[in-house]
Amino acid sequence: MSARPAILVTGADLAPAALALLKDFEMVYAGKTPQEADLVALCRQHDPVGIIVRYGGVSAAVMDAAPSLRVISKHGSGTDTIDKEAAKARGIAVRAAAGANAAAVAEQALALLLACAKSIVKLDARMRAGHWDKATHKSVELHGRTVGLVGLGAIGLRFARMCDAMGMKVIGFDPYAQNLPEYVRPVDLPTLWRESDAVSLHCPLTAENRNMVNAQTLAACKRGLILVNTARGGLVDEAALLGAVRSGQVAAAGLDSFAVEPMTVPHPFQAEPNILLSPHIGGVTGDAYVNMGIGAANNVLAVLARTTESA
Repeated sequence: MSARPAILVTGADLAPAALALLKDFEMVYAGKTPQEADLVALCRQHDPVGIIVRYGGVSAAVMDAAPSLRVISKHGSGTDTIDKEAAKARGIAVRAAAGANAAAVAEQALALLLACAKSIVKLDARMRAGHWDKATHKSVELHGRTVGLVGLGAIGLRFARMCDAMGMKVIGFDPYAQNLPEYVRPVDLPTLWRESDAVSLHCPLTAENRNMVNAQTLAACKRGLILVNTARGGLVDEAALLGAVRSGQVAAAGLDSFAVEPMTVPHPFQAEPNILLSPHIGGVTGDAYVNMGIGAANNVLAVLARTTESA
């Protein structure tokens, strides 16, 4: 074990700017697909004071293998892969780099919304096959349509601004949101399902909202709904969504997150031309990589500074 305290990264790398902030620590990397047993072994070997979570999760067993652990810092905004109850019981702080990837994820949500509305993937395939569908195809015009946002944090509000700029009516549900811009009308969830022409998910996954998009909520929506999910796959009942797309209740869905990741193959979504897929890369840009690394590193340093002062 090094004389310097260790930081374990559940990934293969960290942005140089983040590493510069953590120069006084020994950096330990778990690789791109770390399993619980790998993390337990590394914790027993290095006894890190902090864990930066890029891939995989952090369970109670991992925490118990690191007696000196003081902070678990998410390289991003979603902390659902961290056992927060176990961390709280052990006095370990859990932090997220909130907002660090907001621009990247909001742009991905907009790309998926537009691709669904304008049939980009389908028309591209048709043209490559030699077809010219100008006389027969009609896209959806988003101007004047209502988009419902579930979650009005940094990502949701940035996406809301984009939709407002396109002339869409923006409604949103978030029980914690305050001081909303004037172009976002807060509503309850039943109203959001009922009034939206498109719905985009921007909330964390919790035990209470798992499968919130299900057969019942989809049936309550307008026929021909567009659904976008760049948040967490567990928010959507995938079987119910598949049925709704096949029936036409949902005209198209753009998905960047899935119930099981990597997405199981074969998967029924792969055969559905009206479901557009991307491999949870909404927050994966060069700029976001740097921003999330810096945010995660600063959160580690802030918690460790406080625990040192109170020791």
